[in-house]
This record gives sequence, structure tokens and C-alpha cells, in this order.
Amino acid sequence: MKEKRFSLLSLLVTAVLAVLLTVGALAGGAWALLGPEGLGMVETVALVNTLFVGEHDLGTASDQAMDALIEGLGDRWSYYMDAEGYAAQQESRSNSYVGIGVTVTYPEEGGLLIQSMAEGGPAEEAGLRAGERIVAVDGTALTAENRQEGASLIKGEEGTAVTLTLESPDGSRREVTVTRKRVEEPPARGELLSDGTGLVTIKNFNSRCAQETMAAVEELVVQGAERLVFDVRNNGGGYVDELTALLDDLLPEGDIFRSETKAGTKRVVTSDADCVDLPMAVLVNGGTYSAAELFAAQLQEMDRGIIVGEPTFGKGFSQQTFPLMSGGAVNLSTARYYTGGGVCLIGAGLTLDREVTLTEEQNAALSAGVLAPEDDPQLQAAVDLLKG
Repeated sequence: MKEKRFSLLSLLVTAVLAVLLTVGALAGGAWALLGPEGLGMVETVALVNTLFVGEHDLGTASDQAMDALIEGLGDRWSYYMDAEGYAAQQESRSNSYVGIGVTVTYPEEGGLLIQSMAEGGPAEEAGLRAGERIVAVDGTALTAENRQEGASLIKGEEGTAVTLTLESPDGSRREVTVTRKRVEEPPARGELLSDGTGLVTIKNFNSRCAQETMAAVEELVVQGAERLVFDVRNNGGGYVDELTALLDDLLPEGDIFRSETKAGTKRVVTSDADCVDLPMAVLVNGGTYSAAELFAAQLQEMDRGIIVGEPTFGKGFSQQTFPLMSGGAVNLSTARYYTGGGVCLIGAGLTLDREVTLTEEQNAALSAGVLAPEDDPQLQAAVDLLKG
């Protein structure tokens, strides 16, 4: 029997054909995935890298191109973040940050007016006081023109120190050195008012929201709360899982959330029978978005809560964040979401049980966290409705 042999030419032809087929498959896959527009962007980057003779920073150009690409989708909820912006978002969503732990406003005369301090935070430990004004940071004066830069000047790495010049209401000044450290920011807090109302303020639906909100609710119940008012004004939302976990704890058995992706994948979340059996209300305004908006809608839909405040925008897209090899990330709308009953809020917003508008001064106090319950007409209206 003769041994079958392959000639060098046939082996070369086979290898070339295999390479061509592989390249063709990759090109076809790239065409199907990226389309001509996406391939055009890849070609442009290759041309710049190989032929452009001018001085340039491709990283900056790429950031600008990515920003324009996502902005061109026309969806206000989708956006591009460079590496620094992505790191800041991750820190924000963890409800912790490195800093000195102060809440400030920006008075017209300049500086940063201290409204409150994080309990146990660096500012409180260093003896800063609410009502004082930060007029300089490490020797840089904060004037009416550059006061917006004050927050970034105060930021820095954990363990480093910053020297603040503080001005008291009587005009006297002092210098205090504060060491930056990680500050845990509670996403929710509870307060029992004198009339038996349990006020639960939810700042966001990011990490630990469900756990800390329910801890506040349970404490208020122990203290004898007769009703609950959830304040989600200026709450921009957060994670779906935090929202559904909280709704599950508060509401009786039933569907509490629905979503559908571009591919048609549907998700339905159902709560169990355990619930909080107290009258409830939710305070909302134009800054109530996303998970906060759906939270109010679901309590109302299941006849467990009323909604008081100002009209909301009506958001109905949920987003996912996709990290990129560049260190940045894309936040992209990937699903439509609905209440458990299938109601979409896009373009409609919430149906208010009572509309109450705050004055400009009251809104400023609310944003600064210093609007007292007795001076809050939206809170008082909600309490009146619950009592009635």
C-alpha cells in the first residue's frame, strides 16, 4: 500500500484558505455586530494612529467621541464616563466616600456654608460647626467667583490633611486642619415626630438602601409610630434590587415590578405576604426619579400609600453600566420597566393624591436638609390625609 503524501503547495493553499476563511468570518462578525458606522469609527482610529502627523492626545479625542456617540442616542439616561467619572460614580453608589463629611451650600458672598456634618465624620471630630463658612482651603480663598471649586479643593486621598479657614456668623475666623477619611453615608434615616408620624427620609436606592430603610421603619414601629411618611424628594433612584427588596418588605403578596429588554426578555418580581401594616404616604417632587418614582407608584397601586408633592418627570428606562478597556464606562438604557400592574410612567409621571408646591425658600431649605417638619407643607398635607 502506498503512503499518501501532501505536496508543499497543497499545504500552503490549505493554510491560505484557512486564514482567508477565518478573516472573512471575523470581518462578517464585526460587520454584523458593529455595522458600517462602527467599523467606520475603528477605521478612523487606525488612520489617526498610523497617518496623522499633528500633535494630539488620542485619549482625550476618544473621550469626546464616546461622549458624542452616546449623547447622539437622544436618551438623557444614557451617558459616557471617563475613568475619573466612572470611579466617582462607583464611590457614589456605594454610599461611602473619602472626604471630611460635610453638607454645604454655596452662598452668593462666597465660600461654603456648612449645613450639617456626618455623625462621627472627620469634620465633626475636628470641631467644625454648622453655620460656619469655609472661606479658604489650604490658603486658597473661596470668593463669589470660585466658590464652586471649593468642594474639589477639599477632596483628596484618604489619610491626607486639609487646612480650612472658617468664618463664624459673628465674622471671627479660625483655622482647622482636618484629616480626610472614608465616610459612610446612610441612604436612609428615620425620625418619630411629636404627632406619632414616622418620617423616613430615603436619599437614594444605592447600596444598603433596603436594609437601612427597613431598620429605620422597624425602629419607628417599636417607638410607637402610627403612620409612615417616606420622603423621596430629590431622590434620583438607584439599584433595582434595592427597590424590589424594600417593596417586598413593605407590601403584601403581589407583583411589584416588571421589566422587558430589547430582546424581549421579561422579568416579574413578586413580594411575599409579610408586610408593614401602617398607613403610608410618599413625598415626591420634580427631583424624584427612577426607583424612587416607581417606589411611590407601587405603594399607591397596591392601595398601601398615597402620594403628595409636585409632579414628577416620568422615567421608565433602567440602565446598566458597562466598564470599558479604557478605564471609562458607558451607562446605557437596556430595559423598560413597569409597576407590578404593568403601568409605564414614561411621559406621564406619578398621579398625585394631593399636589402641594414649595416656595423657593422652602426648596432651598429642603435641598440643604434643614427644612423643619413643622415648616414643610408637603409633609403636613400628607399627615393630614393619613389622619383623615
